[in-house]
Amino acid sequence: MSYYEEEDNSGKILLAALAGAGAGIIAGLLMAPDKGKATREKIGSAATKYSGQLGEQLSKYTEDLDAKFKGYVEKLEDLGIGGAGSSLKLKGAWDDAKGKLKQQYAQLTDEDLEYTEGKSDELVGRLQQKLGKAKSEVVKMLNDL
Repeated sequence: MSYYEEEDNSGKILLAALAGAGAGIIAGLLMAPDKGKATREKIGSAATKYSGQLGEQLSKYTEDLDAKFKGYVEKLEDLGIGGAGSSLKLKGAWDDAKGKLKQQYAQLTDEDLEYTEGKSDELVGRLQQKLGKAKSEVVKMLNDL
């Protein structure tokens, strides 16, 4: 029976890898089309360009998420889960809206339709009692005016 010792080639492999890497670096430096400063400027302008595109994409996704979130909030309020007047968006002149409400619902008085900014919950509560409707229905009705 013969006994063979295996040679340890790890040193040779490491030396060959370092020599190859060194040769690659030297070849890259000698064959580079631009000087170092020009190359750095190209890299900087490419980074600026792509960061601008990234910012635009981020803005787009933010707008999409905002729209989806608002849609979900409206759905929750339609189900009666949200606050009573939390999403009340009264647009235009309140006097015009009051006139429309009085035409639709003769039982409403000026006191029922008294609106003070920041106290939309009180208005919604009064209309809810007077009309016998759910909070979400009253809020939707007012927002649709």
